[in-house]
Amino acid sequence: MGFDSLSKDDQVARIVPTIRHVVHHVLVLLMLREIQCFTRVAERLSFSAAAADLGMSQPAMSQAVTRLERATGTRLFERSAREVRLTAQGKALLAYAEQVIESVRAFGDEAARLARPTIHLAYPPLVGALAARIARRLASRTPSIGVELRAAGRTAAAQALADHEVSAAILATPAPAQFVTAARFHVTVDHLAVPDGHRLAARPRASATDLGGEVLLTPASRPWQGLPGRPRLVADDDFAAALDLVAAGAGLLPIPHLLVRTVRRDDVRFVPLEAGGLRITYALAWSRERVTPELMALVQAVQDALWTR
Repeated sequence: MGFDSLSKDDQVARIVPTIRHVVHHVLVLLMLREIQCFTRVAERLSFSAAAADLGMSQPAMSQAVTRLERATGTRLFERSAREVRLTAQGKALLAYAEQVIESVRAFGDEAARLARPTIHLAYPPLVGALAARIARRLASRTPSIGVELRAAGRTAAAQALADHEVSAAILATPAPAQFVTAARFHVTVDHLAVPDGHRLAARPRASATDLGGEVLLTPASRPWQGLPGRPRLVADDDFAAALDLVAAGAGLLPIPHLLVRTVRRDDVRFVPLEAGGLRITYALAWSRERVTPELMALVQAVQDALWTR
């Protein structure tokens, strides 16, 4: 028998329970304050202590729990003059109530994060500690600015900046001419990566004169100045791939001590290099047409981080 063929009284009899069911669940979902009261009483097993925690009177706390019990159709607590205990139903519902509270808290945190201004910063992994320090500085200012970090080599970072996928990038100089740069800093290159078993691997140190006749893995955008040897061009800032070439015997790689401290390989040896002030220069770069107050705050944070390091 179809619904339309029922009498009006039968139709109402079928609809009303459905409406009550929907209203019941809506009321439960809307009773966040009552759920908070329930979880706090369950934690403290005391209406007065829970009320004090939430800045409420004890009668108001008791009324809130009673409203939740009526909405759910369950008794949540056994109350007596001497103690408060969760019922079996209360214990079963407590985990769900805690999930509701945690979800609401996570919702608020994520909404706050999305509402604040955000800078997207690309950086070479070599200066990851600096990038993290910059992010902390911007997060701690008032008003705070979020920073989304993206580790990327020079070519990938420059392309992301040109495509407006990031707000700024820390690039090895010289940066592409279309970008504005500021906050330059230098990373000293004071070690040489050589394959295990190479003639220089056991040396306490190497000098520029030791490199004559060797193949030197050289960043495509910045050849090593003042070093002898035959250059083999490699991708900028991709030290991991370059170290693979070193291990394979394809060449030697001048690298900063920053990298030596973080890499552990059995097939590569790191020898101190005396090469007369060899260094990599980095700068913060951005597109001149996309200047914002948040970007200027980033520039200041980079300068402050460099000054105080």
